[in-house]
Amino acid sequence: LRATELTADSAVDPTDLRLLEPLLARRNFRPVHRLGQNFLVDGRLRDRIAELSGITKEDRVLEVGSGAGALTVRLVEMAREVIAVELDRRLVAVLADILPDRPNLRIVGGDILKIELPAVDVVAGNIPYYLTGALLPRLLEARRRPRTVALVVQREVAERWTQAGDWSLATVAVQTLAIPRLELVLPRQAFWPEPSVESALVVLQVREKPAVDVPDLNDFFRFVEVLFQFRRKQLGSSLARRAGHGPAVAERLGSLGIDPSRRAQTLALPEWEALYSEFGGGDGPSE
Repeated sequence: LRATELTADSAVDPTDLRLLEPLLARRNFRPVHRLGQNFLVDGRLRDRIAELSGITKEDRVLEVGSGAGALTVRLVEMAREVIAVELDRRLVAVLADILPDRPNLRIVGGDILKIELPAVDVVAGNIPYYLTGALLPRLLEARRRPRTVALVVQREVAERWTQAGDWSLATVAVQTLAIPRLELVLPRQAFWPEPSVESALVVLQVREKPAVDVPDLNDFFRFVEVLFQFRRKQLGSSLARRAGHGPAVAERLGSLGIDPSRRAQTLALPEWEALYSEFGGGDGPSE
């Protein structure tokens, strides 16, 4: 099937590279590495991603980075409505070629970090790796948060979000606002062009309320961020940077059951909550 033969009833699967390449050529498109344009070309894995996203017939879905529509073609079969957001205008045209006149599909050409986010039940997508850190706060801290966020991200990022022992600022934010699960590892060969790293599907079940009990969540995250600026330093040293704490820091940490020699990346959520209650709210480390 050639791109020029597409009709509303054409069964075009964008994971078939034999069909994808002429579709992209029709729009004078070549993937751009710096934009993370790596297209999923494994239909079996695509179907697993769609299945693990937990979408129902009643759901409104936001797809981030729809690309050439590999996942979109399944989402429109599963959901009540799909809002597919894509930054590259040429790919917007490709998606319209593949899925013309679908009443439950709205294609939006724009930057997911700048557009007004719609209220949806599920967010899904294969997102560029550079976008991960900026996108998650937008999704998880929105006034009306989705029930589920299912994202294909770099495997290393997925493991950091879901495993104990070596957390980052993003991990604290994810664990505070959601329950993350690493559901599926995707090899490099599942994408075209082939990326330099493996990917993984992470499914975030968004919490009804944050996992930490703090009066100001934004201030809590600012406190965590400052401590992660000193992630190679011991907590005692980092907190002692605040004028006036000095020798009292070790004793105060001891009262919380936290060894002053530990580092920020080793703390679990209950410890972050206790640390913020003791040192946060204007009494935290200085920058």
